[in-house]
Amino acid sequence: MTQHAPKLSLQQILICGAAIVTLSMGIRHGFGLWLQPITQAQNWSRETFAFALAIQNLVWGFVGIFAGMLADRFGAFRVIVGGAVLYALGLLGMAYATSALMFSLTTGVLIGMAQAGTTYAVVYGVIGRNVPPSKRSMAMGIAAAAGSFGQFLMVPTEGLLINSLGWQEALVALALAALLMMPLAWWLREPQLFGGAGHFREQSIVHALQEAFAYPSFRLLMAGFFVCGFQVVFIGVHMPSYLKDQGLPPQVASYSLALIGLFNVFGTYAAGWLGQRRQKRHILAFIYLARSVAISVFLLLPLSASSVYVFSAVMGVLWLSTVPPTNAAVAQIFGVAHFSMLGGFVFFSHQIGSFMGVWLGGYLFDKTGSYDIVWYIAIALGGVAALVNLPIKETAIVRAPALQAA
Repeated sequence: MTQHAPKLSLQQILICGAAIVTLSMGIRHGFGLWLQPITQAQNWSRETFAFALAIQNLVWGFVGIFAGMLADRFGAFRVIVGGAVLYALGLLGMAYATSALMFSLTTGVLIGMAQAGTTYAVVYGVIGRNVPPSKRSMAMGIAAAAGSFGQFLMVPTEGLLINSLGWQEALVALALAALLMMPLAWWLREPQLFGGAGHFREQSIVHALQEAFAYPSFRLLMAGFFVCGFQVVFIGVHMPSYLKDQGLPPQVASYSLALIGLFNVFGTYAAGWLGQRRQKRHILAFIYLARSVAISVFLLLPLSASSVYVFSAVMGVLWLSTVPPTNAAVAQIFGVAHFSMLGGFVFFSHQIGSFMGVWLGGYLFDKTGSYDIVWYIAIALGGVAALVNLPIKETAIVRAPALQAA
């Protein structure tokens, strides 16, 4: 007898999906707090730590493509459960790795795979398949806002765990927290995918990829998302050490990352709301340009706790606000049958940028003793991303009549 999962309601999708993203993104947003404790305890360079996180971002993006394919075919539930288990194992490995290689395999590979199965590509796939287009962009904004709330909630919590338990035991506590994503995933079982039935598809995977990569707007979205990854991961990982190097107390870094998360709750929700009413390419161009302006002003002004908090609030509004309009544009152009997979490819570009941002931050600091060059690169890339988003065409792609009738 065939089982059927209950029909998913919008409220159910948003509550469970938001809680999963809150945990997954909230944990990873605090990894920068472990840079100095781990490198000092293990006598490693900053590049060693940064390289492991760079691998994590690259693996996250690459595996996300296949996690998206599996979620499109079998639903998000199974993918999220597997991701939660990998997350717990990766955090335990991060705590007890004794060599740079083991640290890269656990912190980099395992956690990267875990994030691929527990974050936006998979959760947005559920939204795309179950939420009508009239509410889709806003629903994606709410899910992205949850990831930001996770940063606001989890980063100070992680700082407290490190101070009260020690950096190793704090990671063990987070490993246990990651397992909470498994029961939450149960409520995201999709009736049309339960048991592997899948959606009807007018395209094969190969044809969907050929169509997407031949379409200039898809490539432009990928280029813009590359810049997004470069900027946010460089800041998220290296900001705590940058501020400590400048003589500011450690709590300023924790509050800074928490403020980014808090204000991005409003930024991502606003981006999702605007995505239902304005052209997404204009929203994206504004966000990337505004980031460059904010970084430039931050570097020009005298550094103080107040300037850090103002910068964090401004960057928070812009932090993950690129995610809802970018993903909504993919769904709007290509439809939702292969949405998780195509969103995974766009996100892979984001993660290549993340790899470059976090690794260059560590590499150039070790070489020059300063983060200045990477800050300047982040400013220049923001201007480029603003320009490449302007020509994007957001209208649904017109397919051949024979394919439409298939």
